[in-house]
Amino acid sequence: MPDERTKNVPAVQDAQEPANGAGSAESGLTSAEAALRLATDGPNQLDQAPRDRLVMGFLSRFRNPLILILLGAAVGAALTGDPSSAAIISTIVLLSVLLDFIQEQRAQNAVDALRRHVALRATILRDGKPAEIPATEIVRGDVVLLRAGDLIPADCQLLEAKDLFVNEALLTGEAFPAEKQAGLPTDSKSTSVVPQNIVYMGSSVLSGTAKALVQHTGRTTQLGAITRSLTKPSPPTAFALGIRDFGQLIVRLTLLLVLFVLIVNLAFHRPLFESVLFALALAVGLTPELLPMIVSVTLARGALRMSAKKVIVKRLSAIHDLGSMDVLCADKTGTLTEAKITLVREVDITGTESDHVLELAYLNAAFETGLKSPLDDAILEFQHLDVAGWTKIDEVPFDFERRRVSVLLEQGGKRMLVVKGAPEDVLRLASRYQPSGNGPSVALDDEVRLAATTVVTKFGNDGFRLLGIAFRDVESTREHAQIGDEADLTFAGFAIFLDPPKESASTALQALRTLNVAIKIVTGDNEHITQHVCDALGIEVAGLLIGPEIRDLTDEALSARIETTTLFCRVTPSQKSRVLRAFRRNGHVVGFLGDGINDA
Repeated sequence: MPDERTKNVPAVQDAQEPANGAGSAESGLTSAEAALRLATDGPNQLDQAPRDRLVMGFLSRFRNPLILILLGAAVGAALTGDPSSAAIISTIVLLSVLLDFIQEQRAQNAVDALRRHVALRATILRDGKPAEIPATEIVRGDVVLLRAGDLIPADCQLLEAKDLFVNEALLTGEAFPAEKQAGLPTDSKSTSVVPQNIVYMGSSVLSGTAKALVQHTGRTTQLGAITRSLTKPSPPTAFALGIRDFGQLIVRLTLLLVLFVLIVNLAFHRPLFESVLFALALAVGLTPELLPMIVSVTLARGALRMSAKKVIVKRLSAIHDLGSMDVLCADKTGTLTEAKITLVREVDITGTESDHVLELAYLNAAFETGLKSPLDDAILEFQHLDVAGWTKIDEVPFDFERRRVSVLLEQGGKRMLVVKGAPEDVLRLASRYQPSGNGPSVALDDEVRLAATTVVTKFGNDGFRLLGIAFRDVESTREHAQIGDEADLTFAGFAIFLDPPKESASTALQALRTLNVAIKIVTGDNEHITQHVCDALGIEVAGLLIGPEIRDLTDEALSARIETTTLFCRVTPSQKSRVLRAFRRNGHVVGFLGDGINDA
């Protein structure tokens, strides 16, 4: 089963200290205490980015230097007795601003329409009794009861946990379930490892049950911190900066030429009023009246073409940046990979392909009761096998201490215990092994154990996840399976899993290389798995930086290292942001592609 993994979500602060005045784990808070905390802390909900009022959003577009120049030119034309030119310039400016404004409003409305509003409810202990309440009414110190299928409504410390596995892909991007248990020490200073006794708002329970103490709600959760960062104004795009610089250049040139012409006219003793009118006419002539309209129409046309491909363009200037991009930073899980665990191979103890391993793994997964793990689903989806001749007698369910599940089956009067679990644990319980296929078993000596450990290490370093598969024949009268039966096993081999690359990723990456766009992988996953994905997709890896190394680098040192680095692994969200800023400081137009909340 999954081991503790490096993550890219910071640990909950002060996780070992219970919330002040919290109720006991048996009774939870009283209604009076909960009401007081709700009034003090506010509801347990995330901040939402406020939308600009229509009038303010429209007027904000007139801050563009080029627009201001054109408005000045319109005023100048009116003052010089040319109202028709003033009207034409003003109309062009108004239409340009309107086009830009309407397009972005339509994009925002489309985004709002995609949002799902779900009234989440949670079961807590209130006044000593379980009660189901809206998640927005949960407060610090509440004791939440969790079971398979629940969404975790707040950042909590586990008080009790049984066979608890949590899907944290929403925050970490990791497709494999995270094993959780209560009572482990928590290092609150860690920024790279998610503690096993902490569960986060927005993640979900895959299997097991738990009782957890709420420590952070709403905007103070890890998810809330990410949400707050999204409510901040977006930085100007490279295109917006270019337009601003161009506008400032036009302003300076216009002022210099107008002053020069005015001074020359006065030097030759021309009438002052006529000289001023001539200078203003020159300023009007120097301004590119049609440029904003041309830019807006062109970008709007690009946005329409993108919408036909089901891409929402929230800011028109992003169209230009997309075309100017020379560096693309991409997340791995869900972006380059399917974010879905897949069974890819079944091998015996020496690493040789074995159909018998698949048969045993399939039997175990097919007859295992309870909520299936993603690994079970991957086994069952890999290939359909006929199990009609088999009958289930009993089962020893999975738990995190044993890290395995055993199923007692019968076929034709013969009974067999099939065991599936963490490779090292299953190997430890085995005394024999099958060299290949379904042949006779052989004693498992130290040399073969070392070879098996080498297979586990090799596949692990290549980015694969492994399950050990073993079995044991038992007497035909056996009616029950016990933990003690998981001994003297015959080791069959390994089931090997991978989050496979997307079929479309290789073609897209090749197209980007053709366009001279450099590919950089910025991920919270480990370097071995990332290297394997890069090899499968044909990405040439020039260098590697991991999160702890980035943490110790200054911004200047990071800017110097990134040009020769392809992989940025085990990085936190803040370190992802540092990498992007470093590329921008180096003069690159940078794109980022990710599908997790941690990528926001």
